[in-house]
Amino acid sequence: MSKAAEFKIVALTEAERVALLGRIRGLLSAGDYELIAGLIQGVTFLLRLLETAKMSITRLRRLVFGAKTETRANLLSRPGAPPAPDPAAAKPKPKGHGRKGARAYPGALRIKVPHPVLAVGGLCLQCLKGKLYQLKPPALLVYVTAQPLFQATLYELARLRCALCGAVFTAPAPAVACQGKYAPNVGIMLGLMRFGSGLPHYRMEKMQRDFGVPLPQSTQWELMAESAKDLEPIGHELSTVAAGGELLHNDDTPMRVQSLKKDKAASGSERTGIFTTGVVAKVGDHQVALFFTGGNHAGENLDLLLQHRSPELGKPIQMCDALSRNRSKEFEVLLANCLPHGRRGFVDVAENFPAECQQVLESLGEVFKNDAEAKKLNLPPQERLRLHAEQSGPVMQALHDWMKAQIDQRKVEPNSGLGEAIQYMLNHWEPLTLFLRVAGAPLSNNLCERALKMAILHRKNSLGYKTENGARVGDLFMSLIHTCRLNALNPFDYLSALQRHAAAVKANPGQWLPWNYHQTLASLSAG
Repeated sequence: MSKAAEFKIVALTEAERVALLGRIRGLLSAGDYELIAGLIQGVTFLLRLLETAKMSITRLRRLVFGAKTETRANLLSRPGAPPAPDPAAAKPKPKGHGRKGARAYPGALRIKVPHPVLAVGGLCLQCLKGKLYQLKPPALLVYVTAQPLFQATLYELARLRCALCGAVFTAPAPAVACQGKYAPNVGIMLGLMRFGSGLPHYRMEKMQRDFGVPLPQSTQWELMAESAKDLEPIGHELSTVAAGGELLHNDDTPMRVQSLKKDKAASGSERTGIFTTGVVAKVGDHQVALFFTGGNHAGENLDLLLQHRSPELGKPIQMCDALSRNRSKEFEVLLANCLPHGRRGFVDVAENFPAECQQVLESLGEVFKNDAEAKKLNLPPQERLRLHAEQSGPVMQALHDWMKAQIDQRKVEPNSGLGEAIQYMLNHWEPLTLFLRVAGAPLSNNLCERALKMAILHRKNSLGYKTENGARVGDLFMSLIHTCRLNALNPFDYLSALQRHAAAVKANPGQWLPWNYHQTLASLSAG
């Protein structure tokens, strides 16, 4: 029997679907009924998406099976597509690819190992004439060990008792043990693991219990929240610094905050969405990452941030995707839109329109290649602008003329996937090509999207936040941790230094920013 004879597609109206579920409810167990109901509702939802042309088969496959690479070689090598570039010309992996040398471990404990027999100034054992001298740098050998995330020390204090009067004498405790049960940096490490690496409290509790050093979830939160109080002045200072940046990336991602969701439901608020907004600001030679969780969209959070911007500063460049909720509504900016977002529309329909998509993808490929060359040469903004104007400008103009001709001459159906992709590019052409006119304007919003992976990882592993205060603590830790990463700093060392000098940080937070706190520490040591 053929598959066509075995299966028949049946279209159900909403009333028929409800009636069907009502009939089978009494025939199945509660668990089986929930399973069948979920399957029917899921299939109905997917069919509705396809019928309303809101999702292509390609996007549906990416949603169900995960995203594949979007390289031209992969997209244009499908059956029926034009030939892709020769893979033999691909750049080979460098020797030792994936391995880390000894110099990649700056945080390792260093132990000097002298030669057991020879010494500087001694006689060479080979020629018996020359004298030995010290070679620099020394030979390096890495040895990695495992240990619990948190280690406990038990101090056994000797006790003596008088056999006559019964007086008890206990040995004095070491000074470090008198500070409390938990070292101050335990809360810092908890924040790093929770918000910097996505490790929920219950997993850390389970892991520590296995190692025989219990650390309950409630205790973890108390320690982490207490440490966050010492970090708040720097969080406010970074917001002020970011507001003065010449380039601001922003975007948001859905988030869960249980208390906020209940408040919105109780108040009957029309806006029910909860988001985490990510902002990455370029300020001179440094970068600042900020996170904001709540009911505001990305553009609204950006407006709140720009309220701290000095009126004397010029318009900043704002990079975001083309969603209206991401744009600033209250301040004038130089708007730039993400070019890879426009490219993705053609990626989704490459199977159905291979020749047309090949032309678009190859044109955009030249532009991205030019930008990569500018980064490789470390060109200053004006030189990068000149390179794009000379090499990318003609390519983008030719692409614009071709796409406009496709629409004006009716070569493509406007409501098709290709037509919508072309119309998206034409409608947002000015912000998509700001990099051709303004020095320092980026091509993509990848910098902010990579930052938002921290919030997405937290949402996947911890399922969100319980309260708005928890979201505030999470935003603070994520902002400081990712700012350290953007500036190639050790987050644990930085946050620990802020905690040790909490009073000085509160008095003058501007001297304790990630890129100048080393100098501040050095001046304190010298004084």
